[in-house]
Amino acid sequence: MKAKKTATLELIKNCCRALDDKKAEDLRVLDVHEQSSITDYMVVGTATSEPHLRALRVEIEKVLDAANAVIVGMDAEPNSGWMVIDGFDVMFHMFLPEHRQDYGLENLWKDGTQLSVATMLAPPKKVAKKPAAAPVKKKAVAKKKTIAVKKKAAPVKKKVAVKKKTPSKK
Repeated sequence: MKAKKTATLELIKNCCRALDDKKAEDLRVLDVHEQSSITDYMVVGTATSEPHLRALRVEIEKVLDAANAVIVGMDAEPNSGWMVIDGFDVMFHMFLPEHRQDYGLENLWKDGTQLSVATMLAPPKKVAKKPAAAPVKKKAVAKKKTIAVKKKAAPVKKKVAVKKKTPSKK
């Protein structure tokens, strides 16, 4: 369960970063898992115009697709001022300012826990790689050194050419 929650929070962080990059305003992340039977988190944001609302929807879709997350449903009626994407564990609600105020989702879900958007927008921490375990060195087995003992050769007797005396002829 904890791994699923961690993966969902990572997905929300990536979506919040994408929404922030596209200039979504007043982002809020609510943990509603205790209050809702249909989702665990809600992300609420404001767009400045209908084209901006469409751009935010496209960005959310890109992040969800990249994470292989399932998009259960989507409602983005043209000129409605409200767009919702159901990503099963998280629902995204993007509004134009006047519609966000009218619907007041944050008030409707005020029993949910509000998560820090600043934390969500923080760049991902680089995971410090553990130093690779040094390869286990095998103990060097001391090889017996064979010392070649050179035997001294027996002194070679030099053969001296001895001239034989031949009888001289006189």
